[in-house]
Amino acid sequence: MDLIVFDLDGTLLNRHSALSTGTRDTLKRLAGRGIAYTVATGRTLHAARSLLEGSAFTLPHIYKNGVMIWRPDTGQYSHSNLLSLDETRCVIEGFIAQQITPFIFTIEPGDHHGVYHLPLRTPEEHRLAAHFAAIDGLQVSPVTQLPASADITNVSAMGPSSGVARVEQLVLAEPHLVAYSGPAIEGKALHWIDIHHSEASKGGAIARIKKDLGVSRVICFGDSDNDLSMFALADECYAPSNAKESVKAVATAVIGHHDEDGIAAFLRERFQLA
Repeated sequence: MDLIVFDLDGTLLNRHSALSTGTRDTLKRLAGRGIAYTVATGRTLHAARSLLEGSAFTLPHIYKNGVMIWRPDTGQYSHSNLLSLDETRCVIEGFIAQQITPFIFTIEPGDHHGVYHLPLRTPEEHRLAAHFAAIDGLQVSPVTQLPASADITNVSAMGPSSGVARVEQLVLAEPHLVAYSGPAIEGKALHWIDIHHSEASKGGAIARIKKDLGVSRVICFGDSDNDLSMFALADECYAPSNAKESVKAVATAVIGHHDEDGIAAFLRERFQLA
């Protein structure tokens, strides 16, 4: 079978970080035709669950850029690429040197999720902590409460672009770490960054799903650097017009803007869903 794989932010979601009515209808039509699709995102399960609800995302989901694969059929994770304590310590020390507060994401016994942080320094960091705390099922706590039994999936932060760039350079020197970063919506002077194990990628996770499900061809949609690994694996890959130039350069084709139902319009024409 063919498998369609969607990135979320900047791709399937509109500028309000939501599935538009037109996109939801298109997904319903895909499901009605028996066309398989799933999601590969930098988000956590908890940050995506409510967005995907009711749109028949029944196949395994890829979260945190391939760190984890979630199986809706069993309600459990399969496959994971976690950070070691030494790797986590290296990242945290890098953030401390730049006076940026890191947020440490975990999976704990019973598949519970947590986020732990060092002392918050800025109003933006306080707002980021509040944003995480508002996500259903995600517990936010000081790093002093980080349990020894927790598995660390990734470390994220938001701070001045210059400081984030220095942390990203530190990560480049570490063989088992990879970082993705970009401008924060809170202001041009701020950047976000997400760091996880280098063996975790959307492409690697899709390869596992492809093998598990017996998929013959992969068609994917994405807009940013963390989508390049799945573009390299896919038989067809499409970038919305808002995508980074590096992504558009390797895409099979550039299609409509994410905030104008570009992916939905393409799918309706490609699969004659109208």
